[in-house]
Amino acid sequence: MRFVARKRIFLLILCSTFGFALLGQILHPANWEHQFSKQEVTVGDQVDVVFKITIDPKWYLYSSDFDPELGPKVTEFTFQPNDSYQLVGGIKPINASEGYDDIFGGNYTYFKVKGEFRQTIKILKVNPIISGSYDYQVCSDIDGKCIPFDEDFIVTGLKVIASNIDLPNNGLKSDGENEEAQIDIAPTETPNSKIPAVDNDPERKSTPTIQKSSVWSERSTHTPYSLLIFVLGAFLAGMLALLTPCVYPMIPMTVTFFTNNSASRRNGIFNALFYGVCIVVIFTLLGTLVSLIGGADFANWIATHWLPNIVFFFMFVFFALWFLGLFEINMPSNLVTSIDKKSESKGLAGVFFMALTLVLVSFSCTGPFVGSILIASSSGHVLMPVLGMFGFSMAFALTFSAFAIFPHWLKSLPSSGSWLNTVKIFLGFIELALSLKFLSMVDLVYHWGILDRDVFIAIWIAILLALTAYLLGIIRLPSDGDERGISIARLLVAMGVLSFTIYLVPGMWGAPLKPLSGYLPPLTSQDFRSDLSAVPVNDIDNVLCDNPKYAELLHLPHGLNGYFDLDQAIACGKEKNKPIFIDFTGHGCANCREMESVVWSDPEVLKRLNHDFIVVALYVDEKTDLPEDQWYTSEHDQKVKKSIGKQNADLQITWYGNNAQPFYVLLDPNNPRVPLVNPTAYNKNIQDFVSFLDAGLKAYRE
Repeated sequence: MRFVARKRIFLLILCSTFGFALLGQILHPANWEHQFSKQEVTVGDQVDVVFKITIDPKWYLYSSDFDPELGPKVTEFTFQPNDSYQLVGGIKPINASEGYDDIFGGNYTYFKVKGEFRQTIKILKVNPIISGSYDYQVCSDIDGKCIPFDEDFIVTGLKVIASNIDLPNNGLKSDGENEEAQIDIAPTETPNSKIPAVDNDPERKSTPTIQKSSVWSERSTHTPYSLLIFVLGAFLAGMLALLTPCVYPMIPMTVTFFTNNSASRRNGIFNALFYGVCIVVIFTLLGTLVSLIGGADFANWIATHWLPNIVFFFMFVFFALWFLGLFEINMPSNLVTSIDKKSESKGLAGVFFMALTLVLVSFSCTGPFVGSILIASSSGHVLMPVLGMFGFSMAFALTFSAFAIFPHWLKSLPSSGSWLNTVKIFLGFIELALSLKFLSMVDLVYHWGILDRDVFIAIWIAILLALTAYLLGIIRLPSDGDERGISIARLLVAMGVLSFTIYLVPGMWGAPLKPLSGYLPPLTSQDFRSDLSAVPVNDIDNVLCDNPKYAELLHLPHGLNGYFDLDQAIACGKEKNKPIFIDFTGHGCANCREMESVVWSDPEVLKRLNHDFIVVALYVDEKTDLPEDQWYTSEHDQKVKKSIGKQNADLQITWYGNNAQPFYVLLDPNNPRVPLVNPTAYNKNIQDFVSFLDAGLKAYRE
């Protein structure tokens, strides 16, 4: 036994020794080379900077052209700006492979053995200086090990011939789509300007912001991925609409129409497919009409103004009461009858009018869905109404066309019954709960104080408890039949709704409820809660230089102290010798709330914000008007900026060439026009945010 024990101890020591040796090994599986695509150019020409990577066997390097929110770290390039060149477009990966990650649940692109990226630049002067850094990650497909790297580069060897063309050497602006907007503006300094005074040093005035070259460096609120999610949501709404009492019984009627009016099997298939196309066209034309009437500016007005949000609130309540059976609204019977008669005509015209009849007859149940999708889309990209109606109608088109082509499938469908009414009432409760989001948006922007977070959650709990009681048969509505029992499916749904309701209860006392952080009002609006301040209020590092302006209107999360006016923050930063952390945010910004809930709540992030920075939150949608002596005319759009929000939004555009929120900037209070490091935006990776703060603090101290 002693020999066995000694052997085990020896093996343990041996394994530990080799383990430490392996842990101490420095791995560098990717080697980079950079060069120009041409050796000689003329001033004014364009040339590619070529980055070639040799990757060790059994390792791979993530590319730059997939969603950075997926999980893996995308490769990013940062180019140090100067007046000898400008970026043209974004970084381009060459022939990257594509894979699917089961853990993250999405597609990504990568390189193995060899990789290549290219960045097009325009030469503005002789002796150009092309330098910067690349930030990337390599992983092993053997043991799953991943290593991140952040390395500098400088590219030389380009011979530039002078040209007689007079090229600008400041105010650079790329003619590519993906380069960060770069603005060289010296605001007119007037006594009424709310923009802080700028250092008159000409070098500082012309210092451009860091040019970050990445396909995703300037991601809008609506990326292709978010638009795809919106279309999928609209498609699911269409699938739900199929289960309503107005639509579901029409499936066998449609099948009968095609089986009785088709001369042959081939003709029947063609008519069924054309029928589906007609449904898509009719619904999508409605979305196109909304898009043409609205447009981008109208969408922004809808997203922030009190009037459309109040209208949407009442519309959702109207839809909810409609589904709950308080009243019925149908299309005029003479219109439906007229269209239905035309559907009896022969040929494709009859098929089209059959599709139009379906749309009109089902309006009683599809109206709330269509209205909800158009309302949701009106606060976003101009394509969203079109894409939303396309996704919604595809559910109808695929279902009706499929059953028309394969009528024997009808045998597998459950017969119509009381379950259709249950689905309709279930959706009515959901519409009622969703209506609160629009009222909450207006309440936050105009500081009414009638729908704080705890009140919002309390109403949701009441609605969901009523829905649970309905699903369990405890309460009944006039539209319910005489059936008393409940099905297994209904019981399971009731249990799911009740579970979600119980999950909401701790939110009444201030629980963060992170999955809902983008939908609920912020924690700062909560009155009924325990003390959840993550930052000690008596911490000397959390004490401000003076009382912040607008503190009666605006608040910071997690017990942080800070300002809501940049002038005050800069003055305090100079007094305490601290850098400034600017949070460009908005009351109606769901991603801002999510960042505060998921990222800011992390202890490492809070510690840095509290100890190392002067925090200032600049709300771009704050409606409060300022005194007339503080108004000024914008250099950007020549409009008079009268409110807190308008001035904050103008400052973000004028100084930093960005108008999306959230947007975070780190500044030296002695030179506020130039960020200490690249600004960052929506990114729920906590370590990325910590690195962003640390990099800014290091730059300030240096």
